[in-house]
Amino acid sequence: MKPVILASASPRRRELLENIGLKFSVDPVETDEGLDRDVEPRKLAKLISREKAVAAAARHRDAVIIAADTFGVMRGKLLGKPVNRAEAREMLKLLSGKSHTVITGFTIMDSGSGRTCSRAVTTRVSFRKLSEAEIDTYVRSGEPMGKAAGYAIQGLGSLLVEGIEGDYFNVMGLPVGALAAELKKFGIEVLR
Repeated sequence: MKPVILASASPRRRELLENIGLKFSVDPVETDEGLDRDVEPRKLAKLISREKAVAAAARHRDAVIIAADTFGVMRGKLLGKPVNRAEAREMLKLLSGKSHTVITGFTIMDSGSGRTCSRAVTTRVSFRKLSEAEIDTYVRSGEPMGKAAGYAIQGLGSLLVEGIEGDYFNVMGLPVGALAAELKKFGIEVLR
């Protein structure tokens, strides 16, 4: 079987793949994750994940590459990782008491054959109404930094969420059920 490479530095993606028993190595790649491109959000998520897969494939000539990108969308505004605490605070104020969509695009690429599959999975997340003090406390925790849309649903951010519709793991950064179904088409079966 070909080696599997996770082209991501995300500890959450690593943990999710470890939890399903997938054997893989990690080799993060640096690409432009800019969300300012004039592309529909689902297509953008797939495009960014594909760019990451292509970059990783250049370093791994005969492997199966997994790459992903996650961001939030609220009223047409794309919410990536906040660059500072002020931006995190603004994101959380925007999300307070409302619903938004989390999109993860993932790409699986066989670098030997060039065979590629890209998908985008969406999950609807509803936030409860947050007080200024709650937002400030959460931002001070440091957890919003480096997280799509400025929160981690698996951490303290779980206290902000009222409900979700869709794949919980997608909000963490990798829809493992959809990923496993596509990996099977590449000859990699997680459940044997």
